[in-house]
Amino acid sequence: MLWVSANVKSYLKNDQGEVLRNVLALSYDDLPPYLRPCFLYLSHFPEDYEIPVDRLIQLWVAEGIVSSKQEEGDDGQIAEDVAEGYLMELAERCMIQVQERDIATLKMRSFQMHDLMRDVCLSKAKQQKILYIADQSNACQLSTIGRVRRVSVHKYFSIQCIKSPRLRSLLFFDKFLPNGEQDKILKSICLERYFDNHEGEVCNPLVLFGTLLGLSVYVTKLRGIWKYMFNNFNFLRVLDYERGGAAGCKLPNDIGKLIHLRFLRLRGLDFLNSSLPSSLSNLRCLQTLDLRIKTLSFFKIFHVPNVLWRMQQLRHLYLPKHCSPKTRLKLGTLRNLQTLVNFNTRNCYVKDLINMANIRELEIRGPFIIEDFNTEELDKNPPIIQSKYLHFLSVINNKGSIDPRHLAHLLLSCENISKLSLDVEIRRLPEYHYLSSNLAYIKLRRCELEEDPMPTLEKLPYLRMLELHEEAFIGKEMFCCGQAFAKLESLSLKELNNLEEWKVGEGAMPSLQRLEIQKCRQLKMLPDGLRFIANLQELKIESMPKTFKDNWEEGGEDFCKVRHVPSIIFQDCE
Repeated sequence: MLWVSANVKSYLKNDQGEVLRNVLALSYDDLPPYLRPCFLYLSHFPEDYEIPVDRLIQLWVAEGIVSSKQEEGDDGQIAEDVAEGYLMELAERCMIQVQERDIATLKMRSFQMHDLMRDVCLSKAKQQKILYIADQSNACQLSTIGRVRRVSVHKYFSIQCIKSPRLRSLLFFDKFLPNGEQDKILKSICLERYFDNHEGEVCNPLVLFGTLLGLSVYVTKLRGIWKYMFNNFNFLRVLDYERGGAAGCKLPNDIGKLIHLRFLRLRGLDFLNSSLPSSLSNLRCLQTLDLRIKTLSFFKIFHVPNVLWRMQQLRHLYLPKHCSPKTRLKLGTLRNLQTLVNFNTRNCYVKDLINMANIRELEIRGPFIIEDFNTEELDKNPPIIQSKYLHFLSVINNKGSIDPRHLAHLLLSCENISKLSLDVEIRRLPEYHYLSSNLAYIKLRRCELEEDPMPTLEKLPYLRMLELHEEAFIGKEMFCCGQAFAKLESLSLKELNNLEEWKVGEGAMPSLQRLEIQKCRQLKMLPDGLRFIANLQELKIESMPKTFKDNWEEGGEDFCKVRHVPSIIFQDCE
């Protein structure tokens, strides 16, 4: 297949391949007018790049490719829904290839373009001067183009080569500096930390001086890159940074000059200073703000100034994983918010969630404590979430627990969610009536449940995927009664270190297609009930004792119970 693809591409580059090129281009010519800019925008992404759907849709909306008129249509669809429909049309026309689907909704999560279709996309984009793809090889050409509106940086090149004052979007798919210079920065920082942690010890002053001088040079260079962008590209609507790496001392105050920004993504960047500038308050037009930044400071926490409430157009907000104790953010004015990631009650206010009537995805990280909570009569507490659109809720607290009453009340107000992820100690699963009947996916991790969760979870009528990982359940016995889990298609049990016995009644899990058992080393055997699950297609057993493997592989004592399974995989069981 690779040989065929390579030869076809070679054929396309020849004059004799013009006919085939025209045939492939027909799929573009047949597109309705509203789909053509959507398709051409895909030329921004590198070859073989797996494009995340959420990110692409946010870019489309920020660029105005999905117009406000369509958002205000009779069907009431918001821009993101309209954009998702456009992607589905491109997939149905075989112009993109779906790579991953959402496990709960089966909607597209990521896709790629075939090399040949991407060639057509690039060709059409070049003809219409949609964008300029920049790297070191053509940086000199870019300096002569004064009217370029969009630049996609696939390989490192000097950003100062861009001379276009009307630049609207800038996407980076490589680091600010070459890998060699990035490595030097990191080595300098490591040496500086070493000297800080070994005060009083004799060290070579020349080494220390050279280290600090080298670090200063690179930090100054990085600061110059930021300031050049912020002072010369005042019409930017999109600034998207793909790769992590050293990004200098701190984000300069000059970012406040980019008042037209709709999309700002700084995920994975490493800054020495752990404070963000208050000038972010000027970015009133922002729709997407991704602050999942890293810091090279000792405490690994960021301070975010309380200015986000001014960005009332925000639709998607990604906060840093760890904010400093002095960070207190008011978010109650963000009524258009659809995505909120890394929310926690140490730095934010629970009451602000009530105003987010359009929230679709909420990730709570760290402590979650409800203020003025009525512990005696739960139903008298006001609902925490009042959005009928919320479909995904995640609660993560690696170093703590959550009050089961607070969790129950939170879940009670999430009546429409289809996906739930709990990575926090809760000890006791909320009763069934607190859980949304629409749940299709549940992941429990480090919950340390003391009672068998199956009698509660098996009542969910649409549950299709269940994952119990890393001490999600710390009991010894687990039981799935007959007729339970009618819709369950995938079950994953990992690192349930105390689980010794698991029973499955006849008729349980009739739709199960995939079963994974990993590092449940105390589990004596798989349940006899597996013999009745006719739809089971894959059984994966990983990091289990060799005696366990011997019983279930072909020729083993219990192989007869799973001989109907087409694919049985053993991994690291020696």
